[in-house]
Amino acid sequence: MMKKWSDEAWQAALPVYRKIIQHPFVDALARGTLDNERFMFYLRQDSLYLARYSRALTHIASRLADKDHTAAFIRFASDGIAVEQALHESFLQGSVPDQNEISPACLLYTSLLGSQAAAPVEVEAAAVLPCFWVYQRVGVDILSRQQGDNPYMRWIETYGDEAFAASTAEAVAICDSLAEAAGADTRRMMTDIFVRCTKMEWMFWDSAWRLEQWPI
Repeated sequence: MMKKWSDEAWQAALPVYRKIIQHPFVDALARGTLDNERFMFYLRQDSLYLARYSRALTHIASRLADKDHTAAFIRFASDGIAVEQALHESFLQGSVPDQNEISPACLLYTSLLGSQAAAPVEVEAAAVLPCFWVYQRVGVDILSRQQGDNPYMRWIETYGDEAFAASTAEAVAICDSLAEAAGADTRRMMTDIFVRCTKMEWMFWDSAWRLEQWPI
């Protein structure tokens, strides 16, 4: 029996995930000691990211042959993003980030996702998976470390709850189904983009930790 693609992909990305868990932004978020300026920088960039991410999910939905897969990605693009945006609005208090605020890391990540529109749909689906899977794993990890009050608990609970875990499992299963029907070259491309986008997740948090600005 062929090994699940998701097992191979996660194993390939595991060293990057471990660095994410150890990153000072994630550690401070877990401890509740992250300063508000960094958290707000992160949220504003994430708001800009999500607008582009939802378009990628919708584009994938339009390309999938299986109607159940299509329905799932349409749901991911609406329900999931709506929940995250509501959380952002509660912290940002209705302040909408300007497009000109986009950081180099956010622009690079969203451009990488956008460039997969011309790749096989299996590869485009694998590119958006880290935003599900890595966030879900990070949310569970942070939730397990909680001791006492944490000012960011609402954010933590969003990514560590069962509903998000169910959506993540569904997204992983769809990618496994796509990979099972694909050839070896496509599976390899799926793994490569999954690892690269996992690295982009690390860069996104690192960007917020450094309050990244354009050099010129």
